[in-house]
Amino acid sequence: MTKPIEFEVFNDEFASRVVGRKGKAGIDAYLGIEVTELTAGRLVAQFEVRDELITMMGNMHGGCLSSFVDHCLGVVMYPVMPPGYWAATTEFKINLLSPVSGGTCVATAEIRSMSRRLAVVSISIENNDRLVALAQGTSTIVAPK
Repeated sequence: MTKPIEFEVFNDEFASRVVGRKGKAGIDAYLGIEVTELTAGRLVAQFEVRDELITMMGNMHGGCLSSFVDHCLGVVMYPVMPPGYWAATTEFKINLLSPVSGGTCVATAEIRSMSRRLAVVSISIENNDRLVALAQGTSTIVAPK
């Protein structure tokens, strides 16, 4: 079994500011993403699938799930980086496994590896108790200037 990552930093103040709140601007606000859990190296977030997110084909566009992944990939990083540092998504790959046409999408993001400059994060997304997407991404950790 792999030894869990031990993080040098955990900013509890940042985590408490984020949990339970929705964004006021940007893609996270448009989707209505709400972080429900944020601990060292792990984030759980969700959003409700609304009619305006459904395409003429009757399903939500995969870009909504991709945006959800990108958001979670960044936010999970902030409590475990030193103050003043920021995370930039370098890349991610997503497998869209099943169509989404309603309900709630719930993402679980977990940091799998982290150095001073890079982190690898895995994200799974469920919709109505079924797995609809799996993703893995890399964040570049940027020190303050």
